[in-house]
Amino acid sequence: MDYQVFDTTLRDGAQREGISYTVADKLAVARLLDEFGVGFIEGGWPGAMPKDTEFFERAKTELDLKHAVLVAFGATRKAGVDVATDPQVQALLDAGTPVVCVVAKSDIRHVERALRTTGDENLAMVRDTVRHLVANGRRAFVDCEHFFDGFRHDPAYTASVVKTAIDAGAERVVMCDTNGGMLPSMITKAITEVVERTGVSPELLGIHCQNDTACAVANTVAAVEAGVQHFQCTANGYGERPGNADLFAVVSNLQLKLGRKVLPDGCLEKATRVSTALAEIANIAPDTHQAYVGAAAFAHKAGLHASAIKVDPLLYNHVDPAVVGNDMRILVTEMAGRASIELKSRELGIDLAGHPDTLSTVTRRVKDLEAVGWSFEAADASFELLVRSELPGAEYARPFALESYRVQVEHREDDTVLCEATVKVRVHGERVIATAEGNGPVNALDEALRTALANHYPQLKTFELADFKVRILEGSHGTNAVTRVLVGTSDHNRRWTTVGVHENVVEASWTALVDALTYGLGKS
Repeated sequence: MDYQVFDTTLRDGAQREGISYTVADKLAVARLLDEFGVGFIEGGWPGAMPKDTEFFERAKTELDLKHAVLVAFGATRKAGVDVATDPQVQALLDAGTPVVCVVAKSDIRHVERALRTTGDENLAMVRDTVRHLVANGRRAFVDCEHFFDGFRHDPAYTASVVKTAIDAGAERVVMCDTNGGMLPSMITKAITEVVERTGVSPELLGIHCQNDTACAVANTVAAVEAGVQHFQCTANGYGERPGNADLFAVVSNLQLKLGRKVLPDGCLEKATRVSTALAEIANIAPDTHQAYVGAAAFAHKAGLHASAIKVDPLLYNHVDPAVVGNDMRILVTEMAGRASIELKSRELGIDLAGHPDTLSTVTRRVKDLEAVGWSFEAADASFELLVRSELPGAEYARPFALESYRVQVEHREDDTVLCEATVKVRVHGERVIATAEGNGPVNALDEALRTALANHYPQLKTFELADFKVRILEGSHGTNAVTRVLVGTSDHNRRWTTVGVHENVVEASWTALVDALTYGLGKS
């Protein structure tokens, strides 16, 4: 393929606040990026970062890449230093990667004020470093730092950096919007002018955009439309400040909207899975509203949308979600109409087309419940229980019935707090009473209920509380405010969410807990 998809998640992306990759993490990230089909994986800065040096050493024996090649990142030789004796340049060679990317100053202000050298010496640093890398059998890329700001200030000097790198043997010279301040029209204009000044083909140029104007993806696409064939991105847009151009949005736009083949066959549909896996490694919650790969990217809330989607899903989806490995979702809210309820139920495996009365009843109940604070768009399990409870014959029978529960909270003089809960339930005609302690009233109730049900439902041992959220609803204030509780539960194979609403936070939690166990037992 003519296009070079260059990923810098492990170097530039790792500069995001809150990300700290171990070497094992970096190896796992590289494997996922390779699976997604990127052509180049910038692994870090050997010599400057001990962790990166170790990564490149372990990569030699632990990585078996199918699509990508590893890239070592570093800087040009220091001012006044022989390139052959510069330890940082030698570390780049020692990394053993087939490709080396070096950063160079291309804004004369940075050359003079940050490097404290002359424009001519900076050009010599670029020339010597590229020639040395090529002489040692490496493919050389040059990142022109602060390219666009420098080009606007002194276009002649910035253009001379580009020409010097190309003449020295650089395979690609990358124009970096380091401060992230450009807009698409500015990108296009600068590329046109630099090509005219240098005579360098745009195919030999690359683009690297930060997202400070929220235009990193658009700027990258604009550069490709202007003839650039090398583009640098990070997974999920990770990077310092607002981040970098999002790899998944860029490749999806180029391949699906512009028809540019930038990934190998069969790779684009892995986008959603790879994005989520990379978020887990970074220990950052996936962005549910991320373009293409977010959980909400193809989620529809308005009843009008759902009515059209019943006729043709593409009427309200800009692409088929499956092409990026995602799914369409129908959200059930107070805005839902019959079409939304029917589609959502079908999504959950319940066909209401033959039950018009049930459809009407569920639609009315959802609207009534949402009006007083319930929210089903994030609680599919509670919605499914509601639908099944309204079906003829109530085919989703409850596995137990509550007789009563009681919770005691004891705050002792030594500041210890003890919670004890007692539940009385009926299971298969048997009355069961169980008591348990917990670190809070909800935990105590959960433990007591599980204890009461354990003999009848041993599979409860696999159920784990994965998430617990409490929210004060709008329009209610003070300690007697209405609260909404969302409970996330998993059994190692699936995860589901249930909801409860009440003026009493314990009762709201109890409702969500009961639904969580009821749903899980029904599925198991």
